Amino acid sequence: AYWEHMPLRMAQLPSGPDAQFYRRLAFGTMAEFVVLDTRQYRTDQPCGDGVKVLCDAALDPAGTMTGTTQELWLNERLLGSRARWNVIAQQTLMASLSTQNAAGEKLYGMDSWGGYPPARARLMRFLDAAQPANPVVITGDIHASFAADLKTDFADSRSPIVGAEFVGTSIASGGDGSDAAPVFVAAMRDNPHIKFHNNRRGYVRCDLTRETYRAEYRVVPYVRRPDAPVSTAAAFVLENGRKGISPA
Repeated sequence: AYWEHMPLRMAQLPSGPDAQFYRRLAFGTMAEFVVLDTRQYRTDQPCGDGVKVLCDAALDPAGTMTGTTQELWLNERLLGSRARWNVIAQQTLMASLSTQNAAGEKLYGMDSWGGYPPARARLMRFLDAAQPANPVVITGDIHASFAADLKTDFADSRSPIVGAEFVGTSIASGGDGSDAAPVFVAAMRDNPHIKFHNNRRGYVRCDLTRETYRAEYRVVPYVRRPDAPVSTAAAFVLENGRKGISPA
């Protein structure tokens, strides 16, 4: 039913319960996209799902977002890439984003990479060791906009930056939204690798050249009625060969 009702290619026709959605898209030597599937092969959301304090299941090194086969495939694609920009397109927030409960305990979304810290750490260490050219992660799912540096250790501000993540908001989910969600504004103080947040509806427009990757966060003030004007809430740029995002 999923394949029949979604705009998928014949190559993705399921065989029994299996359908391979992860794939590689190359655009000459300018950009290579590796499109991940973080739904079919991952271990079940730990700690009972939701937004929780990390439990033992979340810290289990056997936990995976991609499954072993896809994880190895991703590493091979990045190692073999000759593209200027290596873009990882995937579904859930990769950068660490912690909030706090009333007791001051750190909470993480179990449905995102925050619920699978060992799997994320493996990927960050791989990016640091293999040094593929200009890794960029593009993400959705959380219904808000974020821009973040990716690091080998999100708890250590001195740890190396290994890539960047641009998170696009929803088109309509969440209603009109606001310039910022208070819970995420407060969280940014404890997550300095997150450089930007916006809670409006919209999209991210990316422009790639040989020397720069520019991301513009396009938002509208409302979606409950038609003809909303679109504006750029913020823009960031990555420079070829230089780690870390900068305001454009």
